Amino acid sequence: MLQDNLLLIISLLFAVTMLSMLSDKLRISYPIFLVIAGLLISLFPGIPRIMVDPDIVFVILLPPLLYSAAWNTSWQDFWRFRRPISLLAFGLVICTACAVAYVSTRMIPGFSPALGFLLGGIISPPDAVAATSVLQTLKVPKRVVTILEGESLVNDASSLIVFRFALAAIFTGKFVLWQASEEFLLVAVMGIAIGLLIGFGVYAIHRWLPTTPSIDTGISLISPYLMYITAEHFHFSGVLAVVSGGLFVSYRSHDALAYSSRLQSQSVWSVLIFLLNGVVFILIGLQLPSIVKGLGEYSLGSAIIYGVVISLVTIFIRILWVFPGAYLPRICFKKIRLKEQRPETKAVFIIGWSGMRGIVSLASALAVPFMLSKDVPFPHRDLILFITFIVILCTLVLQGLSLPVLVRLLKLEVQENEEEQQLSIRLRLATAVLDHITEAYGEETTSIDAFNRLKERYERMVQITSKKLEKEEGKDLSPAFLPRYRQLLLELVAVQRRELSQMRHDKIFSDELLRSKEFELDLEEARFRRTGKGKSAIKRDGD
Repeated sequence: MLQDNLLLIISLLFAVTMLSMLSDKLRISYPIFLVIAGLLISLFPGIPRIMVDPDIVFVILLPPLLYSAAWNTSWQDFWRFRRPISLLAFGLVICTACAVAYVSTRMIPGFSPALGFLLGGIISPPDAVAATSVLQTLKVPKRVVTILEGESLVNDASSLIVFRFALAAIFTGKFVLWQASEEFLLVAVMGIAIGLLIGFGVYAIHRWLPTTPSIDTGISLISPYLMYITAEHFHFSGVLAVVSGGLFVSYRSHDALAYSSRLQSQSVWSVLIFLLNGVVFILIGLQLPSIVKGLGEYSLGSAIIYGVVISLVTIFIRILWVFPGAYLPRICFKKIRLKEQRPETKAVFIIGWSGMRGIVSLASALAVPFMLSKDVPFPHRDLILFITFIVILCTLVLQGLSLPVLVRLLKLEVQENEEEQQLSIRLRLATAVLDHITEAYGEETTSIDAFNRLKERYERMVQITSKKLEKEEGKDLSPAFLPRYRQLLLELVAVQRRELSQMRHDKIFSDELLRSKEFELDLEEARFRRTGKGKSAIKRDGD
C-alpha cells in the first residue's frame, strides 16, 4: 500500500515536470495547462480514482506556498498598495460571497442562505499563482502584478473565515452579525500576532545563532508549518500567520542571512514551489471522475448550468467591484488625488479579469463535512463540490487563456523607470566603492599596480553609468554593442568549461578544486544571463 502511494506521488511529480515543459513549448501558462491535462488524464480507463484530503492541502501544501509568496513580495510595495489590496482581499471576498448566496438561493431548489454563503466563501478567493504565471511573460504595469500578488496573500484568509462562519451557522441554525464581526476581527488580528511573534523568533535564530546554510534552509522550510499549525491550534487564522510572519522575515532577511544561505534557500525553494504548484493544479483536473460520481440525485446538465451561471456571477462581480474600488477613493479624498496617479482604465480591467480560482476553493469544498448530524447528511454537499469544480475550470480556462490576448489588444502603457533605477543603483554602489578605495587605500593605489587597476575599473564604471543616465550616447553604449558583449562573456565561460572538462580527463588536478571552480563559473554564467534579461545591462569594465 505504501509503495503504491509512493508510486502515485512520484508519477504525479514526473507528470508535472513533463507537462510543464510541454506548456512552455505551447506557450500556455502551466497552471491552466496542468488543470486541462489532469482533466484529460482522468478520463483514461484504468486511472486510479484520486480524492484529495483537504488536510493535505491546508496543512501540507498551503503553508509553503503562502510563505514563498510572502517572501517574494516587497513589503514596501505591499504597504504602498494596501488600499486596493484590502478592498479586493476583504471587500470583494465578502461582496462575492453575498452575490453567490443570493443567486444560488434563487436558482437552486432547497438551497438556504447559509448554504449560499458557504458556497460564496468557498469560491470567492482567486488564485493569483495562475494570474501571475500568465502576466509574468507579458508586458504589464508592475502595479497590476503587485496588487494581484498582495491580494492572494490575504484573500485566502478572509474567504476561509467566511467559510468557517457559514459552516457554523448551518450547524447551529443561527447567525449574529455583530458577534461574527468581532470573531472575524479577533481571528485575523491574533493570526497576524502569532505570525509576527514566530517570525521574530525565526529572525533571531538566523541573526544571532551560529547557523549554516543547510540549517538556515531547514528553518525556512519548517517556519511556515510552525506558524500555520500554531495559529490554527488556537482557532485563529493560520493563513494570516504565515503571511505576516513571511513578510516580516523576508523584510529582515538582508541582515539575518549570509549570502550562502540566501543562495541555497533560493534554489531549494524554487524547486519546491514549482513541484507543489504543479501537483496542486494537476490534482484539480484529476478530481473530475470522483466529483461527477458524487452528484447522485442531481442531473449532470442542471449541475453544469448552476456552475456556469455562478462562474459568470463571480466574474461579473469582480469586474463590477474593481472600477469603483479604483476611482471612488480618488473622488472622495483629495489627499489620494494629490498623492497617487490616476489608475489606467485598461490596467484596472486586467485586474478585474484576473480572477481565476484554484486549489484553496477546491480544498474548502472538500472540507465540507459529509454529515450534518449522526443520521442527517450534509445538504447539497455533492452539488457544492461540483459547482466549485466548474467555477475553477471556467475561470482558469476562460480567463486564463484569454488574458494574454486581452493584454496584447489593450496595449497597456508600461511607464516604470526600472532602467534608470538600476543604473542609479549601480552608480551609487560604484561611487561608494571608489570613495572607500580612495580613503582607505590611497597610498596603495599610488604604489601598487593591482590596487590602481581596481580603482581605475570603478572610475570607468562611474563614468560610463553617469553618461548613460545623462542619455549621452557613446560608442560603447550603443544598443547593438550590449548583446554582442554578453555573447562574448558567455562564450568565455563556455571556453573555461571545456578546459575544465579536459582537466578532468587528464586527471592532473583534484576533483574538489575542479568542482569549486565549476561552481564559480555557474555563478558567473547566471549573473551574465540574468543581466542579459534586463534592458539596463551595461558593460562591466574589468570583468
